[in-house]
Amino acid sequence: MTTSLAWSQILAWRLRRQFVSSPDGADAVAVARRLCGVQAQVASSARLAVAVRSARPDPGGPDRALWEARTLAKTWVMRGTLHLVPSDMLPDLCAALGTLRFWEKASWQRGHGVTAAEMEAVIDAVPRALGEHPMTREELVGAVVEVTGDDHLRQALTSGWGALLKPLSRLGELCYGPPREGRVTFTVPHRWLPGWPAALPPQEEAGVRVARAFLGAHGPATPEMFDKWLFGGVARKAVLKAWFRDLAPELTEVETDDGRTLLALTEHLDELAATRPSEEVFLLPGFDPYILGAPRDLEPLIPAGAKAKVSRQAGWISPVVLRGGRVAGVWRPEGGRAAVELFEPVPEMALKEAVARVESLLISVPADTTDEANA
Repeated sequence: MTTSLAWSQILAWRLRRQFVSSPDGADAVAVARRLCGVQAQVASSARLAVAVRSARPDPGGPDRALWEARTLAKTWVMRGTLHLVPSDMLPDLCAALGTLRFWEKASWQRGHGVTAAEMEAVIDAVPRALGEHPMTREELVGAVVEVTGDDHLRQALTSGWGALLKPLSRLGELCYGPPREGRVTFTVPHRWLPGWPAALPPQEEAGVRVARAFLGAHGPATPEMFDKWLFGGVARKAVLKAWFRDLAPELTEVETDDGRTLLALTEHLDELAATRPSEEVFLLPGFDPYILGAPRDLEPLIPAGAKAKVSRQAGWISPVVLRGGRVAGVWRPEGGRAAVELFEPVPEMALKEAVARVESLLISVPADTTDEANA
């Protein structure tokens, strides 16, 4: 028998599971683990995403976990974007993402001005070029050119967004090191992260674990929603089907009030069914996992008329105002204050309280000190 759920229930459940309505995340690692990663292209947004979910907001917690305890890793994973992920989850993500070797396509190589042989040389050279200490982009490029003897790679490797380095992150051969004088650095996971395995886990096992973790935060969902979150909607269909086939004994179908059939972890079914719709109001930062974990055309989450203001040009995801888990507006930080633009009515007192909370965190969250976009 299929369980019926209203989207208002599902969104209220996600708010609680993601430490939004119950901000009791123990620390940055616990928050990132529950969310399956926190997008970090804009570092201050990532810090705020962690802070709004924390029992005791600790603005310096993410950086200490990254650069001192090394229990968080920073690298390009989901959808090729920069994320903070628990260090012990990264091998699974790399194994799963490594099933799609986009850099081997001739169209991708032409678009980035490299040949297949040059790309193979980069993948071989980067782990050898990275020494005992993290390197800046400029140092790494120089070392790769020296290892390969191919000066043509210099221009391609210094292009924005780290295009030629992203395949190394998926292969588990590169992650961020601590910033140095305002510049990002790179290192090798097996040297930097404690407990890094001798080899990545089998993708068949890793993919199931990643799908299970995704459904535990962003479910119920479909395999296609999972694909959109992890690969950007371009997963190898046979691989995706196999992961969900192996996970099937742990899943139950649910039907939503708009007629969709979704998959939920059976262990969460009773809790989902018992969840009541919420009218609570929250402000979440830009690029927040609550928004990124769902398709941008999911109308129960983002009203169709508001989509362009939430999901903007160049992949920019606005900070949002939520009412009952549904996007009711957007906001922007202005000098430590939150300037709100509403699309739908929101109770005035609840909005004031939500604004006051996020403004108290804006004061303490460190500003960005490195240029991630050009990392």
